[in-house]
Parts: sequence; C-alpha cells; structure tokens
Amino acid sequence: MGLFQKKPQVSSSAPLYTLGLNKTVLVVGLGNVGKKYDRTRHNIGFECVDFFAEKTDLGTWVEKKDLKCRLVSGMAGDRRVIAIKPTTFMNLSGEAVQAVMHFYKIPNNQVIVVHDELDIPFGQIRTRVGGSSAGNNGIKSIIQQIGEEFARVRVGIRNELAEKQDSTDFVLNKFGKDEAAQLGSLKKEVTAILTEYTYSTQLTPETRNFIV
Repeated sequence: MGLFQKKPQVSSSAPLYTLGLNKTVLVVGLGNVGKKYDRTRHNIGFECVDFFAEKTDLGTWVEKKDLKCRLVSGMAGDRRVIAIKPTTFMNLSGEAVQAVMHFYKIPNNQVIVVHDELDIPFGQIRTRVGGSSAGNNGIKSIIQQIGEEFARVRVGIRNELAEKQDSTDFVLNKFGKDEAAQLGSLKKEVTAILTEYTYSTQLTPETRNFIV
C-alpha cells in the first residue's frame, strides 16, 4: 500500500494569468449534486477530491456556472492544480470536464478522474490511463466529450450486497457501517495517488489495498 505523505503546501495566491507558463493539472471528482446523494457510493469521487483539496490547501470551492462545476485551484511547485466537481448529474459529467479543459487549455494527458467502480471490490483502488467506461455513466460521458486517454483512479465499491440489489440502487445507497469506518484510509490513499500525479503527471497502472 502506498504511504500517504503530505507534500509541500499548495498556495492559491498565484494569479491565473501565469497559467500559460506552467503545466496545469486537472483533478476531477465524479458524483451527483444534492444532499440526498451525500455519502453514497456513487459520490466517492466527490469525497476524495474534497479531501485532496483540503489536505493540499487548495483554497475555497467556487461555483462556476459557465463551466458547470464547482472549482478550486492553487499552485504545487510550478504546476497549477485545478480540482473540479461537476454540477451536472453524473451522466453529463463530460460537459463540465470538456468546458474546463477548453477554458484552461488543458490536454488529456494532464487530466485525472476519481470515480467509483462497481466491478472492483471495496478495499481496492486501481489506477490506469485510458480504457472503456466499465459501465460508469460519468466516465462514459467524459469519453464522449474528450476521448479515452485520461488518467483514472478507480475506487472499488462492490461488496456481497451488489449481487442482490439492482445496480442503480446499490451505487446510490450509502456505505455500510464497516465500510464507512474505512473511508478515512481510502481518502488518504487516493490523496497520495493524486499528489504523486500532481508532481509528475505520470500514473502507473496498479492496484492498491487500503484495508489493513
């Protein structure tokens, strides 16, 4: 399991006009907006990116209606880090991602998306670049808008109940008590992955286990 280490603090003081001088990394968390979706399995992307933004001191989230997302940004060394949470529903997430990429001139190879994946068991996080949507409507929407070649942090959510429930009901339910107790470790591990990516813009395909 990768060790979580806090990197040098990120400051949001750098002006946006310096964007052209630095590489810009776009971190995307997927989920659905609205109180009823809070803490559900399908919103783990939102939770992980919230935690990442907090731990790296990116600043305060701002509503960007023209970009269809909530956004926070700051500097990590010579890199601008932009984190977003689309305010569309999950199946239209690609609209926000494409809009932000176009506005800030960010290429696919500097985009990383955090999302839930039903095919992976809870307790595992898998990383890769490219590939299919694996049935995730948020990833499907992003692929439709920008193509397949972006980095993914795939957070497993499957447990023994997944086979007994409709998949839509399962992903929109909250985590069980035992799972909820492990979410702190999960978010730390995802933050470690995102921090490594922020400084290198490289993502090695791997599986990480966060439950001891």
